Formats: sequence, C-alpha cells, structure tokens
Amino acid sequence: MVVPTASRAQVGRPDGLYYKSWGIVIAVDDYLVAPKLQGSIAEAKAVADALRKLGFEEIVELYDKDASFRRLNGILTDVLPRKVGRQDRLVLFFSGHAGATKDRDGKELGYLVPWDAQRDNVNKVVTFDQLKEFAKRVSSKHNVFVINAGVSGWDATPPQQLSLEGRLAPEEETDRRAVQILTAGATGEAVTSREGRSLFVLSVINGLTGEADENKNGWLLASELAGYVKRVVETDSGGRQHPQFARLDGDGDVIFIEGKKHQYKVRLPKTDAERTAAAKEEYEEAFTLLQRQRPAQEAVDLLDRALGHNPAYGDAYVLKSYILLEHLQNPDAALPVAEQAVKHAAQNPDSYFTLGLVQQRKGRLADAEQSFLQALRMNPAYVDVHLTLADLYAFELKDRAKAVDAYKKYLEAGGTDPRAKSYIEQPGAEPK
Repeated sequence: MVVPTASRAQVGRPDGLYYKSWGIVIAVDDYLVAPKLQGSIAEAKAVADALRKLGFEEIVELYDKDASFRRLNGILTDVLPRKVGRQDRLVLFFSGHAGATKDRDGKELGYLVPWDAQRDNVNKVVTFDQLKEFAKRVSSKHNVFVINAGVSGWDATPPQQLSLEGRLAPEEETDRRAVQILTAGATGEAVTSREGRSLFVLSVINGLTGEADENKNGWLLASELAGYVKRVVETDSGGRQHPQFARLDGDGDVIFIEGKKHQYKVRLPKTDAERTAAAKEEYEEAFTLLQRQRPAQEAVDLLDRALGHNPAYGDAYVLKSYILLEHLQNPDAALPVAEQAVKHAAQNPDSYFTLGLVQQRKGRLADAEQSFLQALRMNPAYVDVHLTLADLYAFELKDRAKAVDAYKKYLEAGGTDPRAKSYIEQPGAEPK
C-alpha cells in the first residue's frame, strides 16, 4: 500500500472543480476466516484504472492483507482525514463480503467485511455508520461510496433525484456538500456475474467512460451514473438484482466528468414541443456566443445540441455552416451542413446564400452562382447577396456584362460600397 504525502493547504477555489481527486480502492479475495472469493481484486483494479483515466491523482489500493480491519480503520479515521483537502473529491470502492445487522433501535445497519473479519460477526466490520462518520471527519466536499456487494441499511436523507432536472448550473453541485452511496443490490441479493465478471462493476466502469451521460451534455454526475447502473443491472440480471443509491449527507452531487458550462442544462426535453423549444434556446445561445466573440467551437457545440433535440431545425444548419466556413475555415465540413440547411430551411434565403459561399470557396463557381440567384429570387432586396454575386462575376467568372448588371442591382437595393459605382463607370476596369 502506498499512502500519499500530505496535500498542500487549499486556499480559495480551484481552477477546475476540485484541487485533488482521491480513489480508495479496497478488495478482498483471500479472506483469512470468511469464505474466499474470486475476481474481487481484478475488478477493483479495473475500477482503479477507470478512475485514473478520469484524472484521479491519488489512488490508494488495499488488497487482501492490506485490507485488514486495523489498516482500514487507520486509513478511515487517521490518514485520510489528515490528508484530504476541503476542495477535493473522494471515491471509495469496496469489493468483498458485506452484510447487515440491527442497530439498537432495530433498524437495519449494513457493514463491510475486512480481510481478517468473520462474515457474520460484527466485532471487526466497517459499518455504514462508520463510513458516514468518516465522511464527516474527512474534509472533502464530494464523497461517494461504491460497494460491489448486495447490501443496504443506512440512515439516509430522502432519496436523491436521478437526473439533472431542476438543477441550474454545475457550480451548484460543486459548491454543495455530497456524501452518496451506491451498492450492487439490496441486502441478501446475489451479485450477478457474466463470464466471471460482476454486472455491477461492468456497468460502473462502462458508465465512467461516458456511457452513463445519457443526455450527452458532457457532464457525468454520481446520480446519473447510479441511474444508468440501476437500469443496466436490473435489466441484465432479469430483475434479480437491484442496485441501491442514496444520499447520506448534503444535497450536492459528485461530478465524475466535467463538461463545458454552457452545455449543463436544467432538464432533458421530453415532448416534441419541449425539444423544439430546447433547440431554439440552444440556437439563440450559440448566436449570442458569436456576438460576444466567444470561441466558435462552443457555438458549434451548442448547435449540435440543438440539432440533437430537433434534427430538422434548419436555421441551426445555416448558422453552423456559416461558422464552419468563416470562423473555423473548414469548407469541407461546411458543405454537407449547408446542404442540410437548404433541405430543412428551404424558405430561408440565408440557406442558399451560405451554400453559395461554401460552393464559391470550394471553386464550384457555377453552383455558387445558382445558389446566390436562388437567394435573390426569395429576397430581391438582399444587399449582401447582390454584392457577393457581382464580385463573383467580376473577379472569378470574368463576365463583365453580368457584373455590371449585378452591381447596378446592388446599388438599386441600397448598397453603398463605392466599388460598385467605380466598376460601372470605368469600362473594362475592375473596382478599386
């Protein structure tokens, strides 16, 4: 076992969500007195690897003899409370025997069985009350216990919602304290395996790769992971195993994957009307980002979310194709998007104007001419299209007669660029 050095004092807010992330991974196969198990350590190591991939800097792994009652007690009551900072997150994973007893009031009390404890003797076990007390002693604001065993029995606050509904911003979840627990099943339920691997652990690991982010907003919260794990395990076990999730303290949420702030949304739209409204909201926010000169890719991300809500939202295709062309300088990517804009926003002259700009950039000048002409059929007073078409004739197609005519129409539509008048008044000369 490697115990990390003491963390530096944490003053103020971290640049990201946390100063440091801790993974405490405990597993026992070769029990001293309790029945031996197979595969617990291998699964725990897979979880440790998954946490490393998520950027957890401090991983403490305790296997077999290292997971004795004395060692666990020292880690939970002394080492971690001294070393974990108040702006940290902590995930404790346990795979091994577990059970439940009754407390003095007759309530069920779950517990974990260390390497040197008996399965049905509570003298040397780690109870859920002790885990909750540990969470009070350790200063990390976000904590979650993930238990690969069929066990429940804890004193919890009311059940936590399993979605982002009602939440307004990631900062709310970051600032609020959270102590959560997720177990493989209810007390006494067997942990179902597939090809020798726990369905629960498989679903946890898959969920941590991003599969549990089912609304695809880039954020993965513990409550989302729990909802995903419950659904997958209950389905794959044929209803024989029911993972349990609860909030033991606080009203925040552990964040496993930090997405972009502008993608964190209050709730998933469910009806067609809600999806249309959500798409419009994403579109308008993307437009606002451009006006504020924020990174163009952020606007593209929002437009992709809009199209995820409503794949036929033509204006989103128009704006996305324009951004890809003019801001990200990627006409190859812009072309198919512009073609979708014409398909889904056929009554919007901007669709044809943008498509023409993309075609022009790609050297498809005849196609660009036809797209600009179509935009003008829809809006004969579209000044920018008149000027762009006139420049196409003058500079690229080298058709002076058409250029003169196009510049005249540009001036008639209210255009004021002096190049147009200069080109018309100087036969054979190009505008200066």
